[in-house]
Amino acid sequence: MSAPKVVRWGILATGGIAQTFTTDLLVDPATRGVHHVKHTVVAAASSSSAPRAQQFLKDVGAPAEAKAYGSYEELVKDPNIDIIYVATPHSHHYQNAMLCLEAGKNVLCEKAFTVNAAQARALVDKAREKNLFLMEAVWTRYFPLSIYVREQIKSGRIGPLHRVLADNSMALNPEENFKDGKHRMVNPDLAGGALLDLGIYSLTWVFQTLYHTQPETARQKPKVVAALKSYGATKAADETSTVVLSFPRPEELGGEAHAVATTSLRVATAPGGNHDTASIRIQGPKGEIQVFPPAFRPSRTRIILADGTVEEKNWEFPGPGKGSGWYNGFGGQKNAEGEGHGMFWEADEAATAFLEGRKEGKYEGLEESVVIMEVMDEVRRQGGLQYPEKIETTKFPTQL
Repeated sequence: MSAPKVVRWGILATGGIAQTFTTDLLVDPATRGVHHVKHTVVAAASSSSAPRAQQFLKDVGAPAEAKAYGSYEELVKDPNIDIIYVATPHSHHYQNAMLCLEAGKNVLCEKAFTVNAAQARALVDKAREKNLFLMEAVWTRYFPLSIYVREQIKSGRIGPLHRVLADNSMALNPEENFKDGKHRMVNPDLAGGALLDLGIYSLTWVFQTLYHTQPETARQKPKVVAALKSYGATKAADETSTVVLSFPRPEELGGEAHAVATTSLRVATAPGGNHDTASIRIQGPKGEIQVFPPAFRPSRTRIILADGTVEEKNWEFPGPGKGSGWYNGFGGQKNAEGEGHGMFWEADEAATAFLEGRKEGKYEGLEESVVIMEVMDEVRRQGGLQYPEKIETTKFPTQL
């Protein structure tokens, strides 16, 4: 077996999601059965200061020689970086990712890809112009669990899909937890609201099951009917959004298929952390596939067939293992000792694509990322939700 090839990462931003991703990134890929690639971090940048970036590198266990930058402009000039992971709020994704692409850097950009579809299309055009790799970091798509679900669908196990119900909601008590209105979940200057932060996962499950599993030549954009409730404290973000999607489909593939994708900051998919009710239901005439919450990091599936057969599977998150003293997590919560968070799978795909010379991800191409942004544009249009022009614009550079 040949030695794994090393892919060199730069980390743009040093917040919570960057810390979780990078901590996962630096776990030996062999712990999850990946032997062709290894990851290293050669640089990180904080927009506030180089010392902040230096502390970040220390916290995640990056190599001692990794460089700390006090600006994103310095980071993108580093010649030793193969791929930059963009980990800023989605309000800033367009400006930050465009900065990287203009500098000739390959990009893995956090979800939601951008604020609107026009920005997403502009990034895709720039990546293609520069012949660079670009991928939206929808980590859930790269889970072995998700790959399994898509394989079950494509095998015809439950027949042609006719309906998908997807919910990703959290009772966050926003008036109490986000009193000053500056938190990214409710702040319009950060494209706040349920849709772009949480609803992207509901739409991810709809698209990766009803859209991505179709032959590329057969895929058609869905029709969209949406209801959006504004967050009362600001009237400038959504607290609940519900989307009904109708996917045109050839009759030989089952004809028109429907989906409901919903999200909320007010109520929870799984109150009290009770994960016994499926958050995703994928239905065909021969049965259904259930995925249990949280939708963004699920670990259990159930298949129920029309003949009464029930198959349940539990999915582990590999890592250094018990006794390692190693921990990861997100939002102040830690996973079990030695258990990875699951962000390394998307990193493996990005690195593999880079090494193979591919310019987009295997399980969500750029065209699909743009279509999903178009759906979210339409949800906001029907709900009357607009963000400040400075974060909606495609003008680059724009000071945020």
